[in-house]
Amino acid sequence: MCLSVIGKIIKVSADSALVDLDGVKKEVSITLKPKAKKGDYVLLHAGFAIEIMQSKEAKKVLKDIKETKIL
Repeated sequence: MCLSVIGKIIKVSADSALVDLDGVKKEVSITLKPKAKKGDYVLLHAGFAIEIMQSKEAKKVLKDIKETKIL
């Protein structure tokens, strides 16, 4: 089973980004999504940004997760 999480990019430097994961800061690779920029929501898997998400969709998913108390 694979698991991915949503994070918001707070800083970009070269091919990596600092991402906020509900208060936890994590450095991730953006080599697969080089157009990712500060403020983008990204889907993360194994330390890589694998998808840039629409802000509205990302916020809805994060809200749903909090409401169901999955995390």
